[in-house]
Amino acid sequence: MKIVFFEASKAEQDIFLKSFNETGVSFYEEKLNEDNTEKAKNAEIISVFVNSKISKKVIDQIPDLKFITTRSTGFDHIDIEYARTKGISVSNVPAYGSQTVAEFTFGLLLTLSRRIYWGYHQLREGNNFDLSQLEGFDLEGKILGVIGTGKIGQNVIRIAKGFRMKVIATNPNPKPELALELGFEYVSLDDLLSQSDIITIHVPYMPATHHLINSANLAKIKRGAILINTARGEIVETEALLSALNDGRIKGAALDVLEGERDLKEERLITMGSDPKIGHMENMRKIVEDHVLINLPNVIVTPHMAFFTKEAVGRIIETTVENIKGFISGTAQNIVQ
Repeated sequence: MKIVFFEASKAEQDIFLKSFNETGVSFYEEKLNEDNTEKAKNAEIISVFVNSKISKKVIDQIPDLKFITTRSTGFDHIDIEYARTKGISVSNVPAYGSQTVAEFTFGLLLTLSRRIYWGYHQLREGNNFDLSQLEGFDLEGKILGVIGTGKIGQNVIRIAKGFRMKVIATNPNPKPELALELGFEYVSLDDLLSQSDIITIHVPYMPATHHLINSANLAKIKRGAILINTARGEIVETEALLSALNDGRIKGAALDVLEGERDLKEERLITMGSDPKIGHMENMRKIVEDHVLINLPNVIVTPHMAFFTKEAVGRIIETTVENIKGFISGTAQNIVQ
């Protein structure tokens, strides 16, 4: 079968080649989109990462396509429903970074709670040892609200227990036995927002979670709370978050993801008008809001790197190889339902 990999680094290409050492395999470091589908001409299998946008138009322009495997847990960058109508299977990597992302979540939290970033820059840039603007707070005894108790959320809870935090959580399908095992309490989303000192998001992005955190429920948030998002930017309504940060309802935020993140990465093309996107002004609005967020003094933004460790990348590659080989052999795995 002809296999084409997109967004594959040179190092990743070398590893994949050891598993697929045949002439039918091609690699590109660039993402796949509507403008370069000729690179996937005659492909029966494509492998992508989160920056590739697999739309109806992309799918239609690869007529032999039978299988899409994304090297990520999230799959909102793929038109799953349309792929199904064309008989195309889609797989993901469901559990490569559950501990990895949980650890990063606490890296962000500690950076905020102990003002590590600000202290580092104060000393490095000004040789300034003044502590007056660097007072932090302890995690012990604080209430951590975990939105989503999948594998990442569960690992966040385990780590929180090591800091002797009280944990409450919300999930569409509560698991009482899990709450008993890990020592936390399930509550409604509104109760979580109103009670938590720190709120961390670990749900997948889908229509039901679009703007799950919004202007209506942010009005109910415990004043002075901290928000952490390592899931997907579109889960949080950016305009509402900016308002809550500006009026002090939210004391600080740590974000590894942004709403409109893909547009922000392509900002130069959009602002120059050379990217023929629908909803141009809406894209511009999100870019401006993202820049405002990035520059706020009580916000930390990182470039979607929570997943990015040597171990996690190894697991991504291993599972992707298994996904492709399984599909070829008729024993497909990790199929997105």
